[in-house]
Amino acid sequence: MLTLTVFSALIISTVISAQGFSKPGADGRYTISAQGIRAQFIPYGATLTNLFVNDKSGKEVDIVLGYDDAAYYATDKSHPTYNSIPGRYANRIGKAQFTIDGKTFRTQKNDGQNTLHSGTNNWSYRTWNVTAVANDSITFSIVDNEGESTGMPGRVNTNVTYSVVNGTWSIRMVATAPETKTPLMLTHHTYFNLDAYKNPATGLIWDHTLSMPYAKRYLAIDSNALPTGKTLTAEAGSINDFASKPNITLGHSKSSAQFKGNCGGSCEGYNGFWIFDDVPDKNGAAVLTLASAWSGIKAELRTNQVGVVLYTCAWSDGTANLKRTQGTSARKKVEKSSCVAIEAQDYVDGINHREWGRVDAEITGPGETYIWESTWSFGLL
Repeated sequence: MLTLTVFSALIISTVISAQGFSKPGADGRYTISAQGIRAQFIPYGATLTNLFVNDKSGKEVDIVLGYDDAAYYATDKSHPTYNSIPGRYANRIGKAQFTIDGKTFRTQKNDGQNTLHSGTNNWSYRTWNVTAVANDSITFSIVDNEGESTGMPGRVNTNVTYSVVNGTWSIRMVATAPETKTPLMLTHHTYFNLDAYKNPATGLIWDHTLSMPYAKRYLAIDSNALPTGKTLTAEAGSINDFASKPNITLGHSKSSAQFKGNCGGSCEGYNGFWIFDDVPDKNGAAVLTLASAWSGIKAELRTNQVGVVLYTCAWSDGTANLKRTQGTSARKKVEKSSCVAIEAQDYVDGINHREWGRVDAEITGPGETYIWESTWSFGLL
């Protein structure tokens, strides 16, 4: 297989692969498709820009957030990490430091006193190489050298393959740290609104339902959404309960005094980590189901990860435009609390909490292979 390096700082790339000569479309996107599903990607951040599935009327609906202009992903100063891969260590590192074999490493403080998604040169800010393209799959790769993810030791080689089949979207990431031990904890930072902002009654996410039958436990967080070290259990009917029964609405506790501040600080909704316990078959059991009665779409997550971050877009300020595939004549912007980001991953800041027993799982190398897998299956209620 011959691979040509992607020279553009933004989108346009040409690839020769085992499948033949392939180019993105005129809009800079690569498209893969299968029965009941169509997905589009750009090399910047190895980003999913559009994900089309069918709603209850059989109409194709674009259910993830993003931009019409592919070049804007690289210039948007707000950089919400739309549907990309924020390696090499996702989410927060407390006090912007960690220790490996007695040596302390310091990382960029880009979230108060903490590091978020490995800083402002993480993988979601970079243009990946396109190494293979087929009608139903695409593979991106990146080499992250020491220092490029600020403060992270050693080199990491990574590829991600996105594939689709029969209404299912699969993501497989494989990474190695050839020479040095380093933090390595990946996720796909996927933003959903299953109504594509077309529900005339509301553009918010609170009517969507969520089921996580194996996730009774969650991590307590401080005012900056950093885990405190405590692991809590959600009682039935409590604000963080999505396990006691199926189809609990994301807004089931929005009238509660706890709702404001539940995601850290004064923001409303969710920005925390839930733990999957006693999953009977990690290859077959859905650990999370997101659904909308209005569109009739349901999305089931299966993953080899031990938990999931939920973020209900509390910091969207209503200035970002919706894509042309979304919204109504009266709804053109991404409002506060109008989407949910779902990020399968390991424990947030687990590298700094030996009491959780996840430190070894979040450090890779030298020569070890890290594998991250998730599938989203889309159907109807």
